[in-house]
Amino acid sequence: MRINVHAGHNPDGKVACGVVGFLRESTEARLVKDAVVGQLRQLGHTVYDCTCEDGKSQSDVLAKIVGRCNSHEVDLDVSIHFNSAANDPVGNGRTTGVETWVYSMASKARKYAEQVCQAISGLGFKSRGVKYNANLYVLRKTNAPAMLVECCFVDDKDDVQLYDCQKMAEAIVYGITGQRAQASAGPEDQEAAAPGAETPTGGGKELLRVQVGAYSVAGNARAMADKLKAAGFDAIVVKA
Repeated sequence: MRINVHAGHNPDGKVACGVVGFLRESTEARLVKDAVVGQLRQLGHTVYDCTCEDGKSQSDVLAKIVGRCNSHEVDLDVSIHFNSAANDPVGNGRTTGVETWVYSMASKARKYAEQVCQAISGLGFKSRGVKYNANLYVLRKTNAPAMLVECCFVDDKDDVQLYDCQKMAEAIVYGITGQRAQASAGPEDQEAAAPGAETPTGGGKELLRVQVGAYSVAGNARAMADKLKAAGFDAIVVKA
């Protein structure tokens, strides 16, 4: 397949960034996007990252995303978002869950939206199903069939406790392709592991380097380092 993928909104700290709760939408959408792009490429699909990092307003962000999407001839456009307004900071034992959006019932993206909802709900999230909106800019203006994924709710404690970036990406990829990548990876991870990549050695012993990701946005790098530290791993951010 040929697929456009983008994370919704500007990066955190800029105008028109995403919603904030226990999670920051703009950061998490980019982490999921990176993993989705990497896994799709690993499976042999042609993927274009159409994320906007420098929008001057909400309308400018949308216009830049759609412009990049429409510059490629693809089978599917995928917009990755996180939802809000669950208002469940304590946790009630139930997730508010996942939903996907397409332009209309007749959209060719509908089958992918249904499959992605099913795959994410298989992780334990409530499926809110496929919804339709002919007014959403990305769904209305892209040339290819388009799907918007609201992964889960940033302000629902149950959703956040269940959420895992890599598993979310795996579910999205499986919903689109019916395939599973061998290992979770972002696009920069694959580049770092390409044949001929540097492998430091010294002292007669092989030195192995483990890399989780490489990010062009500093906030995304810091967010991943924080997640690793919370999970009990040492992590530092260094310039490549």
